[in-house]
Amino acid sequence: MADASIGTPEQLRDPDYTPPLATAIPLGIQHVLAMFVSNVTPAIIVCGAAGFGFGSNSPDFPQMIYMIQMSMFFAGIATLIQTIGIGPVGAKLPIVQGTSFAFIPIMIPLVAGKGVDAIAVLMGGILVGGLFHACLGLFIGKLRFALPPLVTGLVVTMIGLALVKVGIQYAAGGVPAIGTAEYGSGINWLMAGTVIIVTLALKFFTRGMLSISAVLVGLLAGYALAFVLGQVNLGNVGRAASFALPNPLHFGLEFSVAAIIGFCLMGVVSAVETVGDVSGITKGGAGREATDKEIQGATFADGLGTAVSGLFGALPNTSFSQNVGLIAMTGVMSRHVVTIGGIFLILCGLVPKIGAIISSVPIEVLGGGVIVMFGMVVAAGISMLSDVNWNRRNMVIFAIALSLGLGLQLEPDALQYLPATLKVLATSGILPAALIAIVLNLVLPEELASESTEEVSGGLSGHGTGSLPGE
Repeated sequence: MADASIGTPEQLRDPDYTPPLATAIPLGIQHVLAMFVSNVTPAIIVCGAAGFGFGSNSPDFPQMIYMIQMSMFFAGIATLIQTIGIGPVGAKLPIVQGTSFAFIPIMIPLVAGKGVDAIAVLMGGILVGGLFHACLGLFIGKLRFALPPLVTGLVVTMIGLALVKVGIQYAAGGVPAIGTAEYGSGINWLMAGTVIIVTLALKFFTRGMLSISAVLVGLLAGYALAFVLGQVNLGNVGRAASFALPNPLHFGLEFSVAAIIGFCLMGVVSAVETVGDVSGITKGGAGREATDKEIQGATFADGLGTAVSGLFGALPNTSFSQNVGLIAMTGVMSRHVVTIGGIFLILCGLVPKIGAIISSVPIEVLGGGVIVMFGMVVAAGISMLSDVNWNRRNMVIFAIALSLGLGLQLEPDALQYLPATLKVLATSGILPAALIAIVLNLVLPEELASESTEEVSGGLSGHGTGSLPGE
């Protein structure tokens, strides 16, 4: 709820209004707390998939600390581009940017087991994909017709489904522990379970910021338990520097067709998500529709922020939806509040010891957090699908896209004879599912007779109309 002592109702709806600093600074840090865990998790997952993350005992482990550091720094930079703006770049709205989960299923096949050298391929894809994403700002409005809730909901659901396995593996002890007596041990699940239980308790039995930052507090509770159990190693914290600047081309640049295509295609999905977030911010915070200029500026900033990240070793950036909800909750639309949050992220990114502390979190503790987060990604996708008119036509489109996308993801060897580039793209699951859904949605007739699907539905028949509870 908005607090009248912060400003008048008109001021609180004004993006250019600056609340008193004594209020603005805590509100800005609130935004960071709401997105902090989600922002650094993709770096941990990608480094783990490449083979130099948690439990790997790799000499390249410090490279994960650097990527965590850059995740914070460039989330802050991208946030400032949105809130302050550079000419036409940036919406000049309270948009919080952060590292995107959406690209993880694309990145994992590109780096799986290949070590730190494979990260250069990611950075080349991020750079080109970011520039392509920025160009989408010129005509993003004309693309929205091809990405209705049926498609975007399917894509978000697929992203979550692709990641839930990672959460279980982390909670059980991490990929390096698979096949050992330690994997899935009681102490591992005790740490992960503590995070889940504390997160659920805060989500359901508290309100305000404590509820919004439930995953972060749950991770802190799990970390405290792990520390008591002797599962926390702080050796890297002592060795980490107290201050370090970003290093241009830290991982190098390598351009791969698979990476470029993957990042460009997912950039389209990310751009549409940003359009939705911009609309949500203006509706929830100012009670109005977003302007074409704001949507275009936000898309430019999304892409530019991603491209710059790739030059310094960070992962793709996108607008963070959880912070849209925070603006609606506080009623404070000020972009300067979010600017303060962006500055706080930049400062965190300049202190490697913070990245080292994050890297000291046991993987089982992180597993408890990501089980909740990735499950929520699936739930968000299903929520988007609730807006779909579930007629027979849409049921068939969803069925074919989900079956092929998820099936190829679960059984990648089914495409062993494809060229390497196509195999990487197809086994991501997300890209084939999205492509199939888009094409079928554009070319199939508007309706199917009810008997057209009965013979393949096993007697099960959906009757959803897409209406939400209470409507």
